[in-house]
Amino acid sequence: MSITGMDRRPAARPAPEQVAPLPSPPRTMRALRARRDELRSRITEGSREATQRQHRLGKRTARERLALLLDEGSFVELDMYRRGAGGGGVHTDGVVAGSGTVDGRRVFVYAQDFTISGGSLGAAHAAKIHKVMDLALANGAPVVALNDSGGARIQEGVMALDGYGGIFSRQVAASGVIPQISVVLGPCAGGAAYSPALADFTFMVRETAQMYLTGPDVVAAVSGERVTHAELGGADVHGTRSGVASFVHDDEESCLADVRYLLSLLPANNLEPPPPVEFAEDDPARPRLPDIVPVEPNQPYDMRAVLAEVVDDGEFLEVHEGWAGNVLCALGRVGGEVVGVVGNQPLVLAGVLDTAASQKAARFVRFCDAFNIPLVTLVDVPGFLPGTEQEYGGAIRHGAKLLYAYCEASVPRVQVILRKAYGGAYIVMDSRSIGCDVSLAWPTNEIAVMGAEAAVNVVHRKELAAAADPAELRAALISRYTAELMHPYYAAERGLVDDVIDPAETRAAIMRALAMLRDKRKRPPARKHGNVPL
Repeated sequence: MSITGMDRRPAARPAPEQVAPLPSPPRTMRALRARRDELRSRITEGSREATQRQHRLGKRTARERLALLLDEGSFVELDMYRRGAGGGGVHTDGVVAGSGTVDGRRVFVYAQDFTISGGSLGAAHAAKIHKVMDLALANGAPVVALNDSGGARIQEGVMALDGYGGIFSRQVAASGVIPQISVVLGPCAGGAAYSPALADFTFMVRETAQMYLTGPDVVAAVSGERVTHAELGGADVHGTRSGVASFVHDDEESCLADVRYLLSLLPANNLEPPPPVEFAEDDPARPRLPDIVPVEPNQPYDMRAVLAEVVDDGEFLEVHEGWAGNVLCALGRVGGEVVGVVGNQPLVLAGVLDTAASQKAARFVRFCDAFNIPLVTLVDVPGFLPGTEQEYGGAIRHGAKLLYAYCEASVPRVQVILRKAYGGAYIVMDSRSIGCDVSLAWPTNEIAVMGAEAAVNVVHRKELAAAADPAELRAALISRYTAELMHPYYAAERGLVDDVIDPAETRAAIMRALAMLRDKRKRPPARKHGNVPL
């Protein structure tokens, strides 16, 4: 009885009708194996309708992408049976993760599966990615991420955000230890966009890839600006304007083929050298080189043509081809050994350095240094781009990034001065004064504080103003300045250039220099880390 005197206990319910259980099928190894095979088949095949929708969007499925990326039959999947709380209990939880080989070399991979919950990231999804990244770091192997996701799984709340944080922290821990490649093949929005930004290289595919922190709807609500997904964060935007995308492709096939090519040029980790290849000895003389570069310092030419004459078989992989085109950054091989090449590009802004070019080259130099890739710098630079826009935009700070990157680099460094090398831009482009190991110059080189005409206008301003014939005096002064201070051997006579070489011998001279520097060792000072002028 209760304290009120009334019994509050519920009335007893009648016992449910007893139903005899169905007999269990006999547990045989054959039956268990068949059940396991049937389940794996359903997981790997996925939903036919969802696959068809993915194809209609012009995209391949996660497993189709991995088949293009990895050597046939090499993929070892991890956590195939994993299910997440918010993914409808679907196996894999929207990400296919594991390891395989590319040209026989080990890589770790994960591919987000847009056919399952839009590839959204929840706790289980993130845990699979964390596992792959931890294994990649422990094994000293590159990690490749194939991004195609609608973002954080809203129904999992903060746990989804925690999953992203775990990815980002692992990327930072692996930075400079193992190569990290991010491939954006669909949406990659919000906080997820930081993962490609933290990678060493980011690939994007036109039409299907979008990457931004806030989408078009939010932009319109906050600013009133109407913009499409492609205009806000498409592949061409990041390939030409923001510089977030290192490579832009028209389709997934060519994109993943280039990921394979890039991996062939990279070491597995920071303790190994880049992979050499057998290279048949050729005649290193390049008789076309003297004809590619005009003697006149103000005449443009394509630095890519010079690079093609220097590297093996004329093959190289240009990074950020569409962004900051006034500087060229590329990976290639010289005598079978991988090198990183930085060169001014006279076809764009006469090859001057500006804020974007400085950032582009600095990051490339730091990557090469982190992964033991020797640096070759091809110099033809008239200076830094002048103007208030550049100064207000931090030209000094961004230029200092490139200066810092070269000063810090401990890999073999070879500088080749083709024509102009003026002012602070000469110093920044890996001059002897900031640690270049071997400096070579063509007979067309002009190393000076500034061009002869500009120098005469500054130094002899009063004389020119008082002269009866300023034009005649200016021409005479320019001729004298050039003869005394800008002749090809001025820097060599003072030990700032090691040799003035025949342009046709450029490839041979670079090969000799790299062979001489192959065993270079340089210990960094004892410190936690430097303070890069970010």
